[in-house]
Amino acid sequence: MKGRLNLVSALLLAAASVAVPSTGRDDMHLGNFSVSLAVKDIHASRAFYEKLGFAQVHGETGQGWAIMKNGSTKIGLFQGMFDRNMLTFNPGWDQDGQPDGKSEDVRIIRQRLQAEGLDVGAEIESKEGPGSFMLTDPDGNPILFDQHL
Repeated sequence: MKGRLNLVSALLLAAASVAVPSTGRDDMHLGNFSVSLAVKDIHASRAFYEKLGFAQVHGETGQGWAIMKNGSTKIGLFQGMFDRNMLTFNPGWDQDGQPDGKSEDVRIIRQRLQAEGLDVGAEIESKEGPGSFMLTDPDGNPILFDQHL
């Protein structure tokens, strides 16, 4: 098993060092990324991820949510809020939940994705500040763009 883990680690390091090809268009700055997990028991899930080295950095377990962090990896635990697991981007935030100064406004991201032909749902009601929208990838995975600032 140890040999397999070393091989996997070497492959991951090699993949991380490969240059990402340009798409030929301006990059979208989407902000913080995390995986949001729809959990059955917030306390059991929090305890499990703490054993994996995660620590709660935001949230209220009494309200059914916790944001957990291990290094630069973040996961959100949500009990009774979502039907399925989803990918989440937080425009305006860095990995520490602080203003990043680089992300585009969620309304601009939505407009750009809509121009690419993606179904981004209804308009965001507010003209500035917090806002969100969702889309679904070709395999049915929901992606949430949730701006808090």
